[in-house]
Amino acid sequence: MPVRGVRGAIDVSDNRSELILSATQELLSAILEANPTLRSEDLASGLFTTTEDLSAAYPAQAAREMSWDAVPMICSREIPVPGGLPRCIRVLLQWNTDLPQHAIRHVYLGSAASLRPDLSVTDFS
Repeated sequence: MPVRGVRGAIDVSDNRSELILSATQELLSAILEANPTLRSEDLASGLFTTTEDLSAAYPAQAAREMSWDAVPMICSREIPVPGGLPRCIRVLLQWNTDLPQHAIRHVYLGSAASLRPDLSVTDFS
C-alpha cells in the first residue's frame, strides 16, 4: 500500500501549553474532516515541528489526547529562517492509503494559511 503525506500548520498567539495543545487538536481535527477516510490506525507516523518560540508543550501530546496511542510520533524544532512565521506548529502525517497524492487534502489554518496557499483547504465539504 502506498504511503502518502498529509501536511498542515497552524499558529498560536502565545507560548502556553494549553494553546499549543488546543491548536494542535484543532489542526488534526481539521485534517480528519478534510480527509474523511483517514483513521489514526492507518497512520504510519507523524512528525510535528514547532518554531523556536514554542516550547511549552509537545504537539504530539495533543494527538495522544485524541487517542492516537498507536501512532509513532516525534516532535522537532523548525529551522529558524529569518522572517518566518512565528509561533507555528507544523505536521506531516504519513498515511497508508490507496488514495493518489493529488486526492490528499492539506490544511493550513490561521496565519499559517499563508505558508502554502496552493495546498491549503478551507472548505471541507
